[in-house]
Amino acid sequence: MGPKDIITIDGPSAAGKTTLARELSKRLGWSFLDTGSIYRAVGLAAMGKGLMGEPGPVLGGFVRGLDVSVKPSPEGSRVFLGEKEMTGEIRGEDVSKAASKISGYPEVREALADIQVRVGEAGRLVTEGRDQGTYIFPDARLKFFLTASTEERARRRFLELSVKDPTLRQEDVLHRVRERDYADESRAAAPLKPAKDAVIIDSTELSQDEVLAIMERMARERFPELL
Repeated sequence: MGPKDIITIDGPSAAGKTTLARELSKRLGWSFLDTGSIYRAVGLAAMGKGLMGEPGPVLGGFVRGLDVSVKPSPEGSRVFLGEKEMTGEIRGEDVSKAASKISGYPEVREALADIQVRVGEAGRLVTEGRDQGTYIFPDARLKFFLTASTEERARRRFLELSVKDPTLRQEDVLHRVRERDYADESRAAAPLKPAKDAVIIDSTELSQDEVLAIMERMARERFPELL
């Protein structure tokens, strides 16, 4: 085993990365790293300190001063700030917005890169995010880039969020998805893009089960000695 025994799943928001990464890790018996949970945890911490309006160097210094740790498993990632587990506190829309904002700062991404790399040192890891195959784990043996049309991703996110907020409008969700895409693709640090050796999967017309079957088949072909 080594750092190359890693499967990365990158892609834009609402593409289904988290669910698919979790299910793939369960089928393979590997650990699962939800990198978004790390950004949400530090975003929540920055919100609590009133730092969201500060520039990148200040936020980067703040994040480096945090005691952030993550414990991946096939069930999901548990995130801690010091000894306090943050996993159950980081799923709100306001926290997601904070995570999206701070993730655009190179200083913050650099501060959190080391945490992710350390998690990958044990190998046998399925990790999802927006820069896993290009920046964090460029030597991963199998990389996926999961995408879908903007409209389809907005529809999926709307169905997910409208359960909790019946007043939500689908056109508002579409606007947010487009905003997040622009922020991810245009940021200076590790912008969202497929790795040169990534397998690109467009799930617009595919079910999650169909995408998962493709990923599992390719994983078993790529890692026969580990499965």
